[in-house]
Order: sequence, then structure tokens, then C-alpha cells
Amino acid sequence: MFLVMLVLFFSRDLAFIVVMACWYGGFLFVFSGFARRKLLLLCLPFALTFLSSSLTLALFGKGEHVLWQWGIVKISEESVRSGLIIGMKSLAIGLVSLVLLLTTRPVLLFYALMQQFRFPARFAYSFLAALRLVPIVIEEWQTRTHALKVRGITFSKGIKGVYERLKLYSVPLFAQSIRRAQRMAVAMEAKQFRMNQPRTYYYETSYSKIDAYLTAYVCGSLLVALLMPEPFR
Repeated sequence: MFLVMLVLFFSRDLAFIVVMACWYGGFLFVFSGFARRKLLLLCLPFALTFLSSSLTLALFGKGEHVLWQWGIVKISEESVRSGLIIGMKSLAIGLVSLVLLLTTRPVLLFYALMQQFRFPARFAYSFLAALRLVPIVIEEWQTRTHALKVRGITFSKGIKGVYERLKLYSVPLFAQSIRRAQRMAVAMEAKQFRMNQPRTYYYETSYSKIDAYLTAYVCGSLLVALLMPEPFR
């Protein structure tokens, strides 16, 4: 998936990008297992990005073959093509990222990276700890907000209000984070966690036929998009 997103990022072939967007859009809506209404809501930001970027480049881009011009608005064949390329590229990368995010469990992903690809445990467990702590930090932010409202504290408008919020939020949240990190370090030390020592894992990951199917699907998408006949380009 990361290879596909990298190829899409550097590609300037409109037909290739369109085929990849259709390929992974179909994969997302047919095989992801999520309701179509939820998928449409998740795809809405990427659709808006497609419209905004493509229209902006089409209306205000540069080009020699001008189709229509009025004031600063200048529509040319080159600007329309550039707008479609950038818009479809953002849409295609968004669909690929949704396929990855909606069908992959983060915990199992990092365990697979450690076990199958020898990813260093210190980095993998750091990412896992960060994922686990994000909801806790959000909850503490909400608790702090409610506490300030109960005390009747109000903030000024503009830059001064931002500074006041930063002053009242940053110190308590930072202190809580330091305490939590210290407790986590003590717990890991008590469990004999060592960074460079061989480890056993609670979750054992392995390859399966599903991985082969997905690899074939990804390779097939690249081949079909690259071998698209010339009239479609």
C-alpha cells in the first residue's frame, strides 16, 4: 500500500491515476466489510479535496491553449489536465489510505513488523504506547475544560485568549503526562522489558493466503494501470 501511494504521488499519467482510483475505490466498497453510508462519509473529505484542488488549478492555472478567459480566470487545456491530475491523485491516495486504515489492526500491524520484518521493538512499542495514550490525553483535555467551566473561567478573544488557554492547559497536561510516563516505565521495568533482548509475543502473527491475495491484487492494479491502452491516455 505504501508503494502504491508512493507511485501515485510521483505519477503524472492521468489514465494511470484514474484506474488506480477506480480499482481501490471498488476494493474499498466491495471487500472492506463496512456499510456504504459510512464509507461515503469517510470519502467525503477526499471528494471535497478533489473538487477544490482540481477547480482551483483549472480556473487559475497556466497554459498556452486557452479555452476561456475572463479577468484573472483563465481556463486552458493544460490547466484542466493539471487540475484533473492533482485532484484525482489526492482522491486515489485517499482511497488507498482508507483501504489500509480500515482493514488493518494497528496492534497486529506492529507485531507483524516486529516478527516478520524484524522492526526494532523499541520503536514499535513506542508507537503502540502513543496510540494507547491518545484517548487518555483527549479525556484529560475534556476534564480540564469542564473544570475550568465549573470555576467560571473565561478567555479573551484573539491571540490573548490562545495564550491564556495555553497557560492553563499546558502545565497540568504536561505534568500528568510525565507521571504517566514514569508509571509506564516502572511497569515495563518490573516486567523485565529490555530493548535489545530476544522477546516472546502474546500475539503470534504469520503469513496466510489472504496476504497472497492482497499482494496479487496490488500487483494486478499496477499492471492494469500501466498497461492501459493508448486511446484511454
